[in-house]
Amino acid sequence: MTRTHSIKTGERRGLMFVLSSPSGAGKSTLSRMLIEKTPGMRMSVSVTTRAKRPGEVDGKHYHFIGKEEFDAMVKNRELLEHAAVFDHHYGTPRKPVEDALAAGEDVLFDIDWQGTQQLREKARDDVVSVFILPPSAEDLEQRLHTRAQDSESVIRGRMSRATHELSHWAEYDYVVVNSDLGTAFGEVETILRAERLKRERQTGLSAFVRALQDQLQR
Repeated sequence: MTRTHSIKTGERRGLMFVLSSPSGAGKSTLSRMLIEKTPGMRMSVSVTTRAKRPGEVDGKHYHFIGKEEFDAMVKNRELLEHAAVFDHHYGTPRKPVEDALAAGEDVLFDIDWQGTQQLREKARDDVVSVFILPPSAEDLEQRLHTRAQDSESVIRGRMSRATHELSHWAEYDYVVVNSDLGTAFGEVETILRAERLKRERQTGLSAFVRALQDQLQR
């Protein structure tokens, strides 16, 4: 019987999978779908100085902390990235992400362009970034109103900020237009599958090929 050799489960370095978009374009919904339907992926739970919104759970949606504690984490280099958004501060704790990648797990990020830039500066080979675009400005505004989470003044601020956020689309590895949620999810899922198969992320691939060459030479 011919002896076979295969890549062991887990012999793959995880990746940081980033979804960014203007507020209301669908990145949070797509993120939830990925977590629900994708084995081997966990959500990065950010720290934030903003107050909890209705239905949010500390430690699940965010770690809600004070500004003093946030500043200490920045000073001690405990955050992979951090940014100020709408007068609040957000950041990604370093250790849980690094532990997950080393264990072959993928980490999903729902962050803006500022955070994406910082991740890329610190860990370019581990980052895969996707920018989600709305199909139109009218559609974006309608989605913000439909969410019923923000006041009219906040919605106007988000629409104004969207213009600036859109200017960073070309900095991303991939761009997906979310005109249909199911189609957009399929495209995002395809990107993830392809990136997982990249040669440099399959840490057990060299051993597999060497074993295969040995078998062929016998």
